[in-house]
Amino acid sequence: MELSQVEAADAKPPVKKKTTFEGWRYAHYFDYVEQKEKNVTVKCKLCPGNKRLNTAWNTTANLSKHLKTQHGNTKLVARDPSSSREIPDGSTPSKQPRIAFAAKLTTKTEVKKLVASHIVEEMLPISMVESPTFRKILSRINIAGMSTTADIWTKNNKSFMGMTAHCINPTDFSRQKAGIACTWIKGRHTYDVVAGAIEQVHSSYGLSNKVVATVTDNGSNFVKASKVFETPAAASDSEDEGDGVEIEETDEEVTFTDVGEVLSNETDQAEHFTLPPHLRCASHTLNLVTTTDMEKHLTTHQESKAVYRSAFAKCSALWNKASRSTVAAELVEKLCGKKLIVPKVTRWNWFHDAISLITEFLMTKLITLCSQLGVKAIVEKEYQFLKEYVTVTEPLCKALDKLQGEDYCYYDCLLPTLESLMSKTLAKRAGLSRMTAGLPDVIAVKTRFAPVMDSRDVLLAAVTLPKFKVRWLKEESEDRREALKCRGFPVDVPLQPTNASSSEEDEFFEFVEEDPPSFNLDKQVIDYLKSGKEMGVLNSFPTIKKISLKYNTPAASSAPVERLFSLGSLVLTPKRNRLSDKRFERLLLMRHNHYFSEI
Repeated sequence: MELSQVEAADAKPPVKKKTTFEGWRYAHYFDYVEQKEKNVTVKCKLCPGNKRLNTAWNTTANLSKHLKTQHGNTKLVARDPSSSREIPDGSTPSKQPRIAFAAKLTTKTEVKKLVASHIVEEMLPISMVESPTFRKILSRINIAGMSTTADIWTKNNKSFMGMTAHCINPTDFSRQKAGIACTWIKGRHTYDVVAGAIEQVHSSYGLSNKVVATVTDNGSNFVKASKVFETPAAASDSEDEGDGVEIEETDEEVTFTDVGEVLSNETDQAEHFTLPPHLRCASHTLNLVTTTDMEKHLTTHQESKAVYRSAFAKCSALWNKASRSTVAAELVEKLCGKKLIVPKVTRWNWFHDAISLITEFLMTKLITLCSQLGVKAIVEKEYQFLKEYVTVTEPLCKALDKLQGEDYCYYDCLLPTLESLMSKTLAKRAGLSRMTAGLPDVIAVKTRFAPVMDSRDVLLAAVTLPKFKVRWLKEESEDRREALKCRGFPVDVPLQPTNASSSEEDEFFEFVEEDPPSFNLDKQVIDYLKSGKEMGVLNSFPTIKKISLKYNTPAASSAPVERLFSLGSLVLTPKRNRLSDKRFERLLLMRHNHYFSEI
């Protein structure tokens, strides 16, 4: 026997890697052609001629896209790849059973044992997801859903897409967070580029079907990306009123499209992406109220136009002097006992604090300070305008601070915060002069937040937070009350009296308790409305807990991703500007997620 024949006899046959296409329920619409490394080539049976398509070995995204865009008018029938039998709607193939996430982790020691056994038993994991130990680990984890935040940051002439992930621990209701991406985006930041970057990050972490919402600012590219690529099932989910508080999960259905329209636009079809529901950052929207709405009112109103410009111009002169000269800064601290706060463009809270600090100084000290610094002195009328401006905008500043929170700010805080902001701002109209009398009506955020205040999902998020329940609803909110009654929440149930507290948080959320007769409705809902304010009471009401976890997973603002960018400035310094984008991302995520080492 020749040497070549001996080697051929001893050589092991190549192991074919199992592909996702083989277990796909719509694989019977394609003929398998060949597999080269990580690419699989198939032929579509529904297309005329010899139409070939390529897809990766571990996904069927391209094939799903082809069926939806080119054969949207065809009624697709799912089949079990192992038996070729038809799969009824709402069920799954026998070879891909659903993993139950109902069990909970007991101790950290148990988790370590499970992970250790998985690593030991799977020395060379060819298909780690299908291994029994991997399924055992997942079966002990209770996953209720995740949300993400996204934004674009520019540094050293490079743009990066930053994203963070968030979920709620169903045991102690604490918010869990992690930075998941800060990838380099090349070219223009168009809506399709933004959509592709978001979907790529979700897919890389296996979150495509787990993200309940993505929170971004009001940038036109993010808004358009959500309108064009948001999944239809997610977009229509919020319109479903339902019959009660029960939540039913349904499988995605095939979307039908007009074949003529598809064929006519085939040449200029844009890349297709599927994005989760989009939520606008509440903090960014409130910043627009201050920087756009209030400024427009003050510059067009006859009573405030001149005094607004002169007062803020003199304040800017003081800030410039104090920030550019050490002598001026020392003079300010000597005369007033404090250093001036120099506001930042991106954070309106700092502007409010800077104005507030100036109004704390006595008028005589301000005149002396302006004289010694060589700037025009603030007159009495301007000083009065600044004090009224600070008074009117104080609730807005507190609302921004609360919505930018991360650890204890659930999405259900949004509506109660807006209600408190409007009521507290409108209550300050009595002590204002003609210069600022119209500001409270401008800060009443009903116009900017109209879609949020009319959303039933946001309403459900608010009432399932034990801290608020329905006590924040006003008598004139008839539409909201009727929506809650349709969902199974009686709004006229006597609530448990709250203990008086002098904390700043309780002072901001001052809602009148109601005690009218109760309805004869579901006992679990009524008992919940009569329970305490601690988050732990949700453990006694499983259905309401399920609703709360579903609608409160998103963050109220995109502040978490802004904090990720703040760390990015510390990593991508001028002396390290030659870092590759991949290494920069790894360094940033390691620094941002350092708290995992404490688990």
